[in-house]
Amino acid sequence: MADDLGIGDLGCYGNDTLRTPNIDRLAEEGVRLTQHLAAAPLCTPSRAAFLTGRHALRSGMEASGGYRVLQWNAGSGGLPENETTFARILQREGYATGLIGKWHQGVNCESRRDHCHHPLSHGFDYFYGMPFTLVNDCHPGRHPEVDAALRAKLGHYTQLVALGILTLAAGRACGFTSVSWKAVTGAAGLAFLFFLSWYASFGFVRRWNCILMRNYDVIEQPMVLERTASLLLKEAVSYIERNKDRPFLLFVSLLHVHVPLVTTKPFLGKSQHGLYGDNVEEMDWLVGEILRAVEENGLKNTTLTYFTSDHGGHLEAREEHRQLGGWNGVYRGGKGMGGWEGGIRVPGIVRWPGVLPAGRVIQEPTSLMDVFPTVVELGGGEVPQDRVIDGRSLLPLLRGAAEHSAHEFLFHYCGRDLHAARWHDRDSGRLWKVHYMTPRFQPKGAGACYGRGLCPCSGEGVTRHSPPLVFDLSRDPSEARPLSPGSEPMYPVVIATVGDAVGQHRQTLTAVPPQFSLSNILWKPWLQPCCGAFPFCSCSQDGDPSEA
Repeated sequence: MADDLGIGDLGCYGNDTLRTPNIDRLAEEGVRLTQHLAAAPLCTPSRAAFLTGRHALRSGMEASGGYRVLQWNAGSGGLPENETTFARILQREGYATGLIGKWHQGVNCESRRDHCHHPLSHGFDYFYGMPFTLVNDCHPGRHPEVDAALRAKLGHYTQLVALGILTLAAGRACGFTSVSWKAVTGAAGLAFLFFLSWYASFGFVRRWNCILMRNYDVIEQPMVLERTASLLLKEAVSYIERNKDRPFLLFVSLLHVHVPLVTTKPFLGKSQHGLYGDNVEEMDWLVGEILRAVEENGLKNTTLTYFTSDHGGHLEAREEHRQLGGWNGVYRGGKGMGGWEGGIRVPGIVRWPGVLPAGRVIQEPTSLMDVFPTVVELGGGEVPQDRVIDGRSLLPLLRGAAEHSAHEFLFHYCGRDLHAARWHDRDSGRLWKVHYMTPRFQPKGAGACYGRGLCPCSGEGVTRHSPPLVFDLSRDPSEARPLSPGSEPMYPVVIATVGDAVGQHRQTLTAVPPQFSLSNILWKPWLQPCCGAFPFCSCSQDGDPSEA
């Protein structure tokens, strides 16, 4: 799974200027899904849905406002222990289960060592990687990213308070005021405590969030970014070699192509699309090396290999005039937008030589949530019957036993707000999309929310449509021409049919504890993963950064 990769960034999806030969070869030797959809337009909720086969709001991993992804390793929110991942089911079936790379589903609940949200508590028996996600703060030379606006406000308030106290002290020293020195000292102490209360977290984001773990142990804090890719690749290849003689599941969760786009020297300046393009081409090389390990260990014909991205490319990721986010092809919108296709349509490539037909293209609607029941079926397990599973097995479609997707309707959330829904009318073959809410782009007429960094899901930053917007994706995949009762005779039927489906879907939702509440999001020092004695957390693996 790539991070923030746009569907238009790959050669096999129409890009003729970026070089992705390894992923393109995977598509040539396997099945390519052209309407593969993320269940959420941001990392944490999308991955929660992918792992569990359920919309993220069913597990509390979506926001009703405010924060939309986990912000700290030391927050208490995360994937609840009562959720079942495909890794847990395959582990019960005797599979070795490994996760290499990004997690971003939380770590601890009540203490530094309870690991309630950790990968090893969710069915993986081996973990090597980042419990968090790459952010600009991980790179010493980049502008802050984690809660940057709040951090700037707190810094400004601290400066104002400090200026006020200095003015008060100067007035007392010059005899302009009768305030006692005790009061001045007390005010200074309170100001220092205020400063300490926020700087203890925001002043050390790189140390707290940008860490590497092996299983439960922190092994590098902070990470040396220049060698991380080579370390992850080495671990992935080693895992394949160690488990080649037994059934295994390996989830390689790449850090590419998320900002700050850490790219090693052999790939810098080699693409036609700047640093982002360099990072995409390095990602393709990493995928190629993993595929080579599969083939050299004699596993190619007995291994199902799947490639995707967690959501669409990040259009607002820019630095001055440089574009640092992906390209979503002809599709409107991008990362953070739960309704527009560009935010949720992702690559989907599945290879299994001798079982799945090489070079096949499937245009039916499929979801990242479908991976859960697909993997469970392949591993000989059973899909849980005590909860709603939104995914459907892809195997009949992939093998050619089914002509159509098992999904007649799919529902597209932004946070906890339903922004859109699609209806695949199998009788006519037409694909309808109904938008109930859309983000307001900034500046007006642009294709993204450049004034915000990410488009919001609710509030003043969105437009509620009554009647809803309707598109025929089978004829207008770019969602450029909304239909009306005058232009489309099926308009009232589409509105009514999709509306009924939405109503039935909402009846399956139940209230669960919100994992992104303020109390769960806040940095808590007693939950901080640490190598050494807290707060003096620091360690480094043996190795020279130049080995990357």
